[in-house]
Amino acid sequence: MRQAVSTPSAPAAIGPYSQAVRAGSLLFVSGQIPLDPETGKMVDGDIAAQTHRVFQNLKAILEAAGTSLDRVVRVGVFLADMNDFAAMNEVYGTYFTAPAPARATIQAARLPKDARVEIDVIAEI
Repeated sequence: MRQAVSTPSAPAAIGPYSQAVRAGSLLFVSGQIPLDPETGKMVDGDIAAQTHRVFQNLKAILEAAGTSLDRVVRVGVFLADMNDFAAMNEVYGTYFTAPAPARATIQAARLPKDARVEIDVIAEI
């Protein structure tokens, strides 16, 4: 059984998808870009600022589902420019404790709203 999860503390979906979907004991969180949920606009700043905003959005969705970043088992990171990897990775490392979740990082030709980073996660509930 699937159940949608949403919260006003993260940006509303900008297409025909859910912020997250609970399936059994797992939560699949849609890719988050650095949108401020209050304004709906992209945050200003470099890749570090954008990565922090993405994690704030992810954290809000996870908490709305009754879970947390500590229960994330898989992460997908999409970068507009792989040259941003080191700066993104430095911020990323502040959000997880050992054991770190499994992760894939790829460079995408273009991300929604020309974001520099998009991240999705799968977490245990």
